[in-house]
Amino acid sequence: METIKQSLRESKALRWTALAIVSFTMLCGYYFEKATSAFKPALIDTAGWTSTQFGFFRSSYMWLNVFAGMLVIGGIILDKKGVRFTGVMATIIMVLGAALCGMGFWGATLWDFPVTTQMWVASCGFAIFCMGDEIAGITVSKTIVKWFKGKEMALAMGLEMASARMGTALAMAFGLPIAIKWGVPAPVLVGVVLLTIGMGSFIFYTRMDKKLDASEPVAAVESGGEKEDSFKFSDILEIMKNQGFWLIAILCVLFYSAVFPYLDYAVDLMVQKYHLPQKYAGYIPALLPLGNILLTPVFGSIYDRKGKGATIMTLGAVILIVVHVIFSIPSFTHWGYAVFAVMLLGIGFSLVPSAMWPSVPKLIPERQLGTAYAMIFFIQNIGLGLVPLLIGWVLERFCMTILPNGAKTYDYTIPMIIFTMFGVLALCVAMMLKSTDRKKGYGLELPNIKK
Repeated sequence: METIKQSLRESKALRWTALAIVSFTMLCGYYFEKATSAFKPALIDTAGWTSTQFGFFRSSYMWLNVFAGMLVIGGIILDKKGVRFTGVMATIIMVLGAALCGMGFWGATLWDFPVTTQMWVASCGFAIFCMGDEIAGITVSKTIVKWFKGKEMALAMGLEMASARMGTALAMAFGLPIAIKWGVPAPVLVGVVLLTIGMGSFIFYTRMDKKLDASEPVAAVESGGEKEDSFKFSDILEIMKNQGFWLIAILCVLFYSAVFPYLDYAVDLMVQKYHLPQKYAGYIPALLPLGNILLTPVFGSIYDRKGKGATIMTLGAVILIVVHVIFSIPSFTHWGYAVFAVMLLGIGFSLVPSAMWPSVPKLIPERQLGTAYAMIFFIQNIGLGLVPLLIGWVLERFCMTILPNGAKTYDYTIPMIIFTMFGVLALCVAMMLKSTDRKKGYGLELPNIKK
């Protein structure tokens, strides 16, 4: 039998096929995650929820990932057991959590659950789903590194993010209309079905990953590679001593805290401030992920070929500030301002991730990548859990007006100012990262493709 001389990742067709399969799995996860925020107006109008209860539900994102440390544990499992075991485990958890989350919403009609019970059951299911979703995210990131290291890695990560954002766009555009027409549980049910298909997709991918590993021994020895199970717990301390790692992690939590929690409330913002009908309110926020789909691969390709990763992240933070300043100006109530701001945010939200995630392998050895990504996601989850809770509380406490007919309206000026401050802090950290890169020589300004 002839010995395999070349890694399968040298085949463009195979590595791009692998990317397409795992990207679809993440698309399904992103749909479900955002479908459960797009129908906020329907939850309040038809199910009797409050903004505080909705914020509590969204804050469950961090219960297991942060408080129980499951995300870091997932990263360690990834480095010890590999992408096949971890990915299948994560997708199963996603499906089970989503089903439990759906029971919380279905409980109102099937079992006459009161709002508080709906909130707790849905939150517990969402927490389980988010644990699986985040572990799947770091698994897919390491999968891309396996197939694209030294090649078009930033482009590949950009395309994966673009595909995932397609799920976000579908959720933002159709989540609320589906909830209005068929009831709040309907978009959740669609999500459960998609996640089940996504799980099957990843299980199919594991066959490719096994063949990749079988083709790697010769290449791994020649390049000084290490086996996945070479991770040691002491490596966590080594990662924590890395200044570049901390700057990336802090930039990540600040930047994403000004984007994803904004999307949690974006549909309601369009209704409250820009006075759009509920059935159309999701179309403008849906422009954000559509912009990601087009631009993230472009900026990733620029990073691959030209470098300037730290500069790209700094520019993205500047754009983030401008966007939320526009949203926070009370007199800008025409929907045209919202369209312009969301399109601009799409550019900023394409710039930072396209450079940030491919920069991590320049700071961290490949055998520690799973844990490093998990630790960054862990820190990110603190923001993704606390900020929606904060915004919900601020809206209920300082921004709510009860009309004579009993309806509630919300002024989003203060929440948008809060998001603006996250952008300012993100810019400061991005500038620090650029300065540190010059001193430490991480290579963030250098191209990813090795010639």
